[in-house]
Amino acid sequence: MRPGDKLISTSRLTLEFDAGQVRALDGVDLDVQRGDFVALMGPSGCGKSSLLSLIGTLEQPSGGEIHFESQPYSLIADRAAFRRKNIGFIFQSFFLLPTLSAIDNVLVATIGAPGRAAAHASRAAGLLRDLGIDHKAAKLPSQLSGGERQRVAIARALINSPRLILADEPTGSLDSENAAQVLGLLKRMRGDFGLTVLMATHDLAVSSSADRVIHMRDGRIVPSEVSIS
Repeated sequence: MRPGDKLISTSRLTLEFDAGQVRALDGVDLDVQRGDFVALMGPSGCGKSSLLSLIGTLEQPSGGEIHFESQPYSLIADRAAFRRKNIGFIFQSFFLLPTLSAIDNVLVATIGAPGRAAAHASRAAGLLRDLGIDHKAAKLPSQLSGGERQRVAIARALINSPRLILADEPTGSLDSENAAQVLGLLKRMRGDFGLTVLMATHDLAVSSSADRVIHMRDGRIVPSEVSIS
């Protein structure tokens, strides 16, 4: 691909804890192109979630740099605004607020976002409809199945029209049937909305849904990269 197609790039990215005694990431160089569906594959503790946290601006690196297109993260003045505009998150544990309905859990992500409340509500209802759970819009998370909760989380990730989806073990709490449905939805939404998806997983079957699989071990990217046709 042309260099202009690059959405995310990291250069010698490191993340350290305990005064440098623990290194979660150790010099990671990664390029993700626009429209890619990339799986980060590796065992627990290899650095997948740490890498997603840094790309998602949830943590700051100990060293190195991240670029979103040509914008270096080190020059971002308002990380929350940048995150809200450009990045959607999907987590293994859903992180839905238990006292809010499904549609209100989606709308939580619009707090502080530009636009009218009525427009946000209309988009949230449309996303739940697209994901096949509009009939559960008024239900609390406790009244939803695991697969339905993850669909709500996907709608929440999409509500602000992000360009990048970061998915951290998005099927880890689901049975095989619901996992397959969620992966299918992610692939469909990528096409429908022109998204780039970066997904962490330790499951080989899940990683096979991606276009590219990048393996991590001990905070580093393993040189070999697998392309999936």
